[in-house]
Amino acid sequence: MPYTETLMKIDDISAFVAVVRNQSISAAADALGLTQSAITRRVQNLEQALGVELLDRSVKPPKPSAMGKQVYEQCAKVLLEVERLRNLVQEDHAPTGVFRIGVIQTIGDVVLLDTLQKLNQAFDGLHTEVASGWGAQLVQRVDKGEIDAAVALFPATKVLPDGLRSRTLGRIELVVVAKKDALSRRTYKLRDIFGQGWVLNPDGCGFRAGLARALAEQGLSFKINLETFGTDLQLGLVANGVGLGLMPRPILERSRHRAQLDIVNVTDFKPVLDIWLVQPLQPGPVQHAIDLFAESVEQAFAAAPLKIVAR
Repeated sequence: MPYTETLMKIDDISAFVAVVRNQSISAAADALGLTQSAITRRVQNLEQALGVELLDRSVKPPKPSAMGKQVYEQCAKVLLEVERLRNLVQEDHAPTGVFRIGVIQTIGDVVLLDTLQKLNQAFDGLHTEVASGWGAQLVQRVDKGEIDAAVALFPATKVLPDGLRSRTLGRIELVVVAKKDALSRRTYKLRDIFGQGWVLNPDGCGFRAGLARALAEQGLSFKINLETFGTDLQLGLVANGVGLGLMPRPILERSRHRAQLDIVNVTDFKPVLDIWLVQPLQPGPVQHAIDLFAESVEQAFAAAPLKIVAR
């Protein structure tokens, strides 16, 4: 086979990696902004260059063959090195193009409006796209290269996948809240209040999981009165006596429902989480935008210092 026919192209490698990561040709096409036929052609080009079938087409959607899985691992490394090469000559320039940031709702509710304005003012050629989700989901998306960075809440012991790095932007105290004057004592333990039931996020929320673990460790039942998204809605429901809530203190203090709520001093349950910024190990062309976003988060939550206050 002539040498020119064995050359591998970055576009072909990218298409194959996208098919494996997205688990289908159609999803890979959507991710890369190409047609399905273009993705298929590029994968076939790579197979021809390597002289091996990379996809098992006897199943639908096609899955990587045994050799395809090995080739995928190497191709992912090739794309990472190519990205590092591009970043090497771009990192000192103002970011342009698309900046994709993932933010959990409890952080976004506090910082997004002001921070997006700052980004627009600082970087004329930058378009910011914001993704929302649970913290673990956003970390996975950073790991897959679907977003450039993520801001989420995790315990200090959180372990990230290889290839990612993090830094903490502050700490947040989670507080148990109740309808004003519903609980009259100055202090409680979990066993005193667990029967009241809770108003919480749906399953998948780290706050909820931490509370469930704390209750299970004491052999206490986990009673959900109502589950719903939205911190403002949750606090409104708690203020109406639907159940107890679990909320980051800065969110509570900014809430329009604050006057109708009490913080319950639960002596054996005082969770504190770190605000994590998660991004790839190698700085990308949007690093300056990531740094500005991180700085805005730090400033926003520095205004609400960590403290424990009894009712």
